[in-house]
Amino acid sequence: MFIVDGKDLVLGRLASFAAKRLLAGEQVTVVNAEQVVISGKREATLDAYMAWLNTRNLTNPRKGPIHLKRPEELVRRTIRGMLPFDKPRGRAAYRRLRVHVGMPKSLGDKKMQTIPGASIEQLGTRRFIRVGELSKHLGARF
Repeated sequence: MFIVDGKDLVLGRLASFAAKRLLAGEQVTVVNAEQVVISGKREATLDAYMAWLNTRNLTNPRKGPIHLKRPEELVRRTIRGMLPFDKPRGRAAYRRLRVHVGMPKSLGDKKMQTIPGASIEQLGTRRFIRVGELSKHLGARF
């Protein structure tokens, strides 16, 4: 089992690393999903996600698409986008993924692993938004 602390990790780099591990047959658990960061200008990121949120079915908006707003769902969906989800191998890999907001008590004593090159400090960028802040802006309550 591979446990990753998502604090200050860039979402895309975390997702690609987790997808590779999942496709290799490992179980991946991401904790502190609300502290994962999305690099780029804050306003541009908020505008892009608000436009995504306003996409709907004109004939019956309740039929979809369903937009997830919670931080663990946003991280989980990003990782799913990097898996071949339309094939059985990708679906099986997706079932091995666990994402948590905060630190669950059952994982408190386990050893966390880090992802080399995925930290916001190593990238040297100051423009980013945290997934927790983004989900609050989208209307999630967590």
